[in-house]
Amino acid sequence: MKVSFWFVVIAGVFVTCLITANIIAVKLILLLGFLVPAGIIVFPLSYLFGDVMTEVYGYSAARRVIWLGFACNLLAVIAIYIGGIAPAAPFWTQQAAYNAILGFTPRLLLGSFVAYLVGEFTNSFVLARLKIATRGRWLWTRTIGSTLIGEGFDTLIFITIAFWGIIPPGAMVQAILTQWIFKVLYEVVATPFTYLVVGFLKKREGLDAYDYRTNFSPILFRSERAKSESGA
Repeated sequence: MKVSFWFVVIAGVFVTCLITANIIAVKLILLLGFLVPAGIIVFPLSYLFGDVMTEVYGYSAARRVIWLGFACNLLAVIAIYIGGIAPAAPFWTQQAAYNAILGFTPRLLLGSFVAYLVGEFTNSFVLARLKIATRGRWLWTRTIGSTLIGEGFDTLIFITIAFWGIIPPGAMVQAILTQWIFKVLYEVVATPFTYLVVGFLKKREGLDAYDYRTNFSPILFRSERAKSESGA
């Protein structure tokens, strides 16, 4: 696939949303009376732009960017870890604050990485299959439907791995449902924006990918071409 300027922009925004969400998630905020991590402010945007990539460029292109996001997030975690263990300057007294804000626990990292891969690949797969089933009509059914399932898996996996045995089961269920509902509502509210971005990109790029012959394996890296609306 020829990489265009706009594809790079969408991929860059996707990765930025992912890494930013993971960094600010350490802060807990009250949102409409519910206790949620601050990362929920920007993390749903990664699903929104993931939808845009799959809708316009196809599953194969989205697969590359999902793995790119994983690699970039891993690099950020490694850099933050090395920065944390590096000897501090004698006059710098903020090591405890650095560790408290940017420190990671293996359990949280595992939950985050597994939830991201399962959620994003599920989201992209569902959207691509729904596009074929609906023959490209009713974009909102694909973006909301794929987010409903993808974010569901993401939230369920992360909270289960990160907090199993730490918080009561009832509180875990409440946390899962609260975050899942908020993320889906986020996608619903952002639907007009999604329509604008998708419409702009399809017109500008001359693309409208349909994954009729796509291999949906998450670990396939060889080049594929999704069938476009024009049959290209």
